[in-house]
Amino acid sequence: MFGLIFLFIEHSATKDFDYTVNGVIKLDYRVVLFALPVVTIVGLIIGIIELLFINRLFSKNSFLFKIIGKLIIYSLFLFIIICFTYPVAASIELKTNIFDKKVWSKFTEFLNSISFLSTSFQMTVSLIFALFYNEISEKVGSNAFLNFIVGKYHKPKLESRIFMFLDMKSSTTIAEKIGHLEYFNLLKDYYNIISDAVINYSGEIYQYVGDEMVVSWKTSNSKTDNNCIHCFFKMKHDLQKQKKKFIDKFNEHPTFKAGIHFGEVTTGEIGKIKKDIVFTGDTLNTTARIQSLCNEFSADLLISENLLNILDLDTDFSAIFLVNQKLRGKEKSIDLYTIEKKPVANKELS
Repeated sequence: MFGLIFLFIEHSATKDFDYTVNGVIKLDYRVVLFALPVVTIVGLIIGIIELLFINRLFSKNSFLFKIIGKLIIYSLFLFIIICFTYPVAASIELKTNIFDKKVWSKFTEFLNSISFLSTSFQMTVSLIFALFYNEISEKVGSNAFLNFIVGKYHKPKLESRIFMFLDMKSSTTIAEKIGHLEYFNLLKDYYNIISDAVINYSGEIYQYVGDEMVVSWKTSNSKTDNNCIHCFFKMKHDLQKQKKKFIDKFNEHPTFKAGIHFGEVTTGEIGKIKKDIVFTGDTLNTTARIQSLCNEFSADLLISENLLNILDLDTDFSAIFLVNQKLRGKEKSIDLYTIEKKPVANKELS
């Protein structure tokens, strides 16, 4: 996107001048057809590198250090890309092979020209914008940030949503044992681990309240609505895999319980000094009260009949009825279920 914007501005500013800066490649359809896919592929490669490697590398650094560090790394990466792609584009323009001396002479002129400085400035602006967007969306949630920009919830809307209230077990006891500072570090590691499941199963982290996390999904169809169940068991699996690390580091291994419910909520922007997108409605209160019953019924997961009715559980899961319960502050009772993951049958080696 930025490449096209800068290309249009530069072309508009220079099209009426006969003078051409040394090293500049004259645009024709062949160069454009080469450049557009290359720029797109480079953007995708940077995105993949960011998600799989660089973001994790800087995960424990401050916002400013992240921006500066990533800017340096990606600038070097893009310079290397220019060293490969410019000679190809120059050979297309000059209608010769890439090993021709004229191609490399033009490349040398480009590196010493105002055009190279202009290109570097364009890339820096693009990178800074992309990195700021990425970091800010990571802080507030990518969907929430995008919704703020487009004003989706500037006026309140009614939505049908699934909510999961997830609470760490025995958090007060753990905090007393290891101290508040170490408990905070444990909480950071705990959230980092279980958040991968939220990403994998298209959830939105609505808020953190101490050791409690609220995750939300828009209801769409029974197949994707199962994401909330898959997410819960993926979280359990990921935490179990890291059990030894937690015990070695904190001498404690956190576990959690969760309540999941489905219903209609009002979604909208709220606040003057600090704006936020909030959900209001009885659905959230009901979900919180369902989650609070986990200890009473010795269940790690409780879901409502309302939710179960919109799910199409696959063969990996089974729903088990637990109780018809009257929730605090409610007139009508509600059927509560737990979900169990069926054991995977051992396959004999042939």
